[in-house]
Amino acid sequence: MAYDGVQSKVTKRKKAVSWTIVMILAVFWLLVAFVPFLFMVLTGFKQKLEVIMGTAFDFPETFFTENYISIITDPGFWNYFKNSVIVLVFALCILLMFCAFAAYPLSRFKFRLRNFIFLVIVASMSIPIHVTMIPVFQMAVKTGLYDTVWVLIPTAVAFALPMSVFIMTGFMEGIPKELEEAADIDGCGRYGRFFKVIFPLSTPGLSTLAIYNGVNIWNEFIFAFTLTQSEKNRTLPLALWNYQGQYSSNTAMIMACLTLSTVPMIIMFIILQDKLIKGMMAGAVKG
Repeated sequence: MAYDGVQSKVTKRKKAVSWTIVMILAVFWLLVAFVPFLFMVLTGFKQKLEVIMGTAFDFPETFFTENYISIITDPGFWNYFKNSVIVLVFALCILLMFCAFAAYPLSRFKFRLRNFIFLVIVASMSIPIHVTMIPVFQMAVKTGLYDTVWVLIPTAVAFALPMSVFIMTGFMEGIPKELEEAADIDGCGRYGRFFKVIFPLSTPGLSTLAIYNGVNIWNEFIFAFTLTQSEKNRTLPLALWNYQGQYSSNTAMIMACLTLSTVPMIIMFIILQDKLIKGMMAGAVKG
């Protein structure tokens, strides 16, 4: 009995130490993530001279809302915003559709070239996207898609597809095969099993990929800068160029623009956060 009591105390002490370490790391990561965001929001409420004269984390003397008002009332900002939304929506729909279609046979069927195809997909993840910039630029010019919004959609899908297929294949492998067998007994064919069983059960994983890839597509800069030229076809990350010149920049306006740019991603995360957590925890418990 005495030994059990000592062991119980040791176990409780280990749990307390573990939770303390976890809380310290959580608070540290919260500061790492939140402090830059706080700096961005506060700087957006400052005047241009105030940013130059003060320190980085000084509170604004007065909350100067003119920065946000100027950006919101600027038609050019909404044109950038519209282009970003078009690229995001079309790219995510195509990406998630292709991802699900590719991951299903790789995770559920056994065929001769399965391992080779999966190996090629995994190897594609190691290719730096900037290496492909010149070929992609030449393809855009030859196909007539250069300097259009639509050229950014296939590039976003192509570079996000290998990682997405890799993650989705692992997610679908965790779905019990007994569910497919039961659907097969009920008369569902191969397509019926996918659309009625596998695809609905894959929504947590697809939601996780939607948030992960959505942030990358929304913030993509280098290909948007390379493949578009006119302002009417450029996306929101390029709107920052309107607030800087050759020898100076309006930091307060840039931070206000960045703050407004993060709002759609925050809303997207709030809507999909439950499915995001389910998707991240899907492989944690087996059975």
